[in-house]
Amino acid sequence: MLFVLHLMTGLWLQAQTMAGSNEMTINLVVLGRTQTGKSAAGNSLLGSDDFESRLSPSSVTTCCSLGHSCHISGITRRNGCELALRVRVLDTPGFPHSSLSKERVREAVRSALAQHFREEGLHLALLVLRADLPLCPDENEHTVQFIQELLGPTWKDFTAVLLTHADKAKEAGFSEEAYLHSVSSTLLSLLSSVQHKYVFLDNQKSINKEERAIVLRKLLNFIRQNNYQVLLFKHNKE
Repeated sequence: MLFVLHLMTGLWLQAQTMAGSNEMTINLVVLGRTQTGKSAAGNSLLGSDDFESRLSPSSVTTCCSLGHSCHISGITRRNGCELALRVRVLDTPGFPHSSLSKERVREAVRSALAQHFREEGLHLALLVLRADLPLCPDENEHTVQFIQELLGPTWKDFTAVLLTHADKAKEAGFSEEAYLHSVSSTLLSLLSSVQHKYVFLDNQKSINKEERAIVLRKLLNFIRQNNYQVLLFKHNKE
């Protein structure tokens, strides 16, 4: 059983200030169905190849793993001073999985969330969807249920949608605005429920430093809009 606790980030920022730190760390988890590009997205956010990502007829990711970025400059400032940003991303197995049951995936993710984010907390869960595939009602229902089970009743405040394979939409002649005018009502409803927190990501190639900075600034803005709240996780010992 997993307990999810809320902590206002004033305490988090105060702790960093008391430590005299000019650093900021954001904690992210990528969640979603198999073959949506979660691991590739995690690598893009980190600017590394921490997670295995390749074309495969079966699920590639079989266990949760935590990746760390180097210090990233030029992204954010506090009190007039530039902060060195560090990004931590938890990669997770997809669902449905070619070799793991949904229960196994759920328990693995629960355990990893408690292990890695019980002290600093989770700032944002990234629900990874493919921009080149429609989101159907049944799929959306199962996905939302999965996230609710992991993050609790306020999951919408801590979730953003990451639309991968945006290059495919561009190749089809869609701008981001035109794409959003053409998507299913199911996806529009999901985006509305998470307060329109979404980011497009190109999977055709590794994103460069400038593109990564744009994405990270958007994620930081989502975190700021949420008053820097975090989710803390711990296991119930009962």
